[in-house]
Amino acid sequence: MITDRDYFVLETPRDGQGNLTRLDLDSAFAQKQPVYLEIGSGKGEFISHYSRQHPEINLLGLEAADKRIINTLKKLNPQQNPNVRLLRLHVDATLSALLPPESISLVFIQHPDPWPKRKHHRRRLIQEDFLQALAQIMQPEAQVQITTDHAGYAAWILEEFLACPSFVSVYDDPLSAHSPFENHITTWFEAEQRRLGFDPQFMLFKRI
Repeated sequence: MITDRDYFVLETPRDGQGNLTRLDLDSAFAQKQPVYLEIGSGKGEFISHYSRQHPEINLLGLEAADKRIINTLKKLNPQQNPNVRLLRLHVDATLSALLPPESISLVFIQHPDPWPKRKHHRRRLIQEDFLQALAQIMQPEAQVQITTDHAGYAAWILEEFLACPSFVSVYDDPLSAHSPFENHITTWFEAEQRRLGFDPQFMLFKRI
């Protein structure tokens, strides 16, 4: 019997030494369509709803925690979300070893861990080597949508992206108040943070 986990969750491809190897996107999805990438699927509200709204695209969700993958699976079914696949992975600069060059049409990064203590800043996702890897897997002109409610991390994100020659900000004033992205889906985390008085910052960058 094929379970939802068998249907949606891909095996993380690794070689004999445990290193990431290339994921075959054509065989991962039932139909060959543009591939969007969500880094950190959380409880799965976004990936489950967005994939239903956009059956014309494939959506790959990367999540480090198995508990979150289990929560996401509760919101998916093969009939309504045939264009979704999940993969358990701690995302870092090795992402370029997993995905083919220029294979991703749009990237979503929602509320990445801000690691607020200075001694932990090296653990932040948005770093020079990660952005270089991200640029390799994205198609030219593809965009990265980033949401954060941490002002310090927002400033860090902007600085890192502007220092990377592969990206430009779509917004002239990236840190001003921007409306949510088109077809914005409010996740549980965003709603909870808004309730606590932390409004999200919506940042948009383009791969050049």
